[in-house]
Amino acid sequence: MVARVGTVAFLGIEVIEVDVQAQLAAGLPAFTVVGLPDKAVGESRERVKAAFAALGLALRPQRITVNLAPADQLKEGSHFDLPIAIALLAAMGVLPAEEITEFVALGELALDGRISAVAGVLPAAVHALGRDKGFICPAAQGGEAAWAGGLDVLAAGDLLSLVNHFKGSQLLTAPTPTLAPSEERKLDLRDVKGQESAKRALEVAAAGGHNLLMLGPPGAGKSLLAARLPGLLPPLEPAEALEVSMIHSVAGALAAGGLLRIRPYRAPHHSASIAALTGGGLRARPGEVSLAHRGVLFLDELPEFSRQALESLRQPLEAGRVTVARANAHITYPARVQLVAAMNPCRCGYLGDAAQACSRAPRCAQDYQARISGPLFDRIDLHVEVAAVSPADLSLPPPAEDSAAVAARVAAARRVQRERYARLGEAADLPRSNAEADGRLLEEVAAPDSEGRRLLTEAAAQLRLSARGYHRVLRVARTLADLESSPTVRRLHIAEAMAYRRLQPGR
Repeated sequence: MVARVGTVAFLGIEVIEVDVQAQLAAGLPAFTVVGLPDKAVGESRERVKAAFAALGLALRPQRITVNLAPADQLKEGSHFDLPIAIALLAAMGVLPAEEITEFVALGELALDGRISAVAGVLPAAVHALGRDKGFICPAAQGGEAAWAGGLDVLAAGDLLSLVNHFKGSQLLTAPTPTLAPSEERKLDLRDVKGQESAKRALEVAAAGGHNLLMLGPPGAGKSLLAARLPGLLPPLEPAEALEVSMIHSVAGALAAGGLLRIRPYRAPHHSASIAALTGGGLRARPGEVSLAHRGVLFLDELPEFSRQALESLRQPLEAGRVTVARANAHITYPARVQLVAAMNPCRCGYLGDAAQACSRAPRCAQDYQARISGPLFDRIDLHVEVAAVSPADLSLPPPAEDSAAVAARVAAARRVQRERYARLGEAADLPRSNAEADGRLLEEVAAPDSEGRRLLTEAAAQLRLSARGYHRVLRVARTLADLESSPTVRRLHIAEAMAYRRLQPGR
């Protein structure tokens, strides 16, 4: 007979249905796994044998064939262990063959029969719900699978408890949805003394989801400011939390099998490769730009990143997604991030400092800033100079306004934007913030008054702004108006938005 159970393969965060078929037939003893398995799937034979021995079961001296259909789709990962074991148990008569066909299973087997955590449980559970099937997963990830809602989840700690459940001698309790442990971010803007213009830019960036670049000498507080941005952002909405958690689940980075509730904050080192930033590697895993989806990607010492790595971010920043191209597949991951970058004005960092003058100025600054291409600069909405903090500022008491007060204004501005774009229709790709609005929408929702348009036109011509730069000024101006609850973009908003623009790097 042939026993079947469902499982999944992953193409990015896309789930591909896989039918696991097990057959015991007469012939010379052999255990073969077919269906284009990778090395980890091929090694599941030894893990399954050891797990069966831990149960007191021995595979019959027959020809055992396990087929993973569709046979032309590459199967990667150790999560095929559990469905292979379940299909074999059904073929041996240990489990009811008809009943297990109504389940999707994934999990890795230890040699003693325990079921270990694997990547991709959340998207697999959502897939099982869409197919109106039950779901079998490791006990440690039952709370993650339960977020699919309305799903019959069997979260087993070991193979023996799963067998006993189907036999009726031990019932597995239904897991409840769990949240990932929250990292207490006790970072407050009150810790930052001085830097009022930088704080203002940080608030504007948070309110509109804009990309931000901070330029200043070492020790001015650029990293300090960037680390406080997540505390100004509104919490993840339920749909966003599910979307972000699915990416982290596929990457195997979902802590304790719980749904994420705070926006991601990723700060890769400047030695990161293209694959580390945008995704790739042997299994085309999501990169930092996808792991920071709906959150913040902080790149410190921006010119120290390789030129190729920085250029690879241009398309994700514009489109909100990244495509990893391979000879046999193109894998697309969401990548709607808020980029925050920091850099020194030159290699030594002291350009313009009379006390520690740069010995190679201005050539040092031109060469250093020219490492960043003009198109990448053009994709950053806000450029702010962060000056060194004077000893007089450091001796002052902490500022009166804390992150909570700024976050309240940011939340109000975000609420205005969400309601504005929701009125435009029910399309799933509608923007959620001003930073996501395209040129057509901006002309509709961010059209300035007559004085503002005159200023924008004159400044765009004088500064030779590209079409992208023109629209980015409009986005920032619309955010400034939202912070003031102004229905109209006025000349004052255009003027402040223009103040955040820079010329080409090195000029």
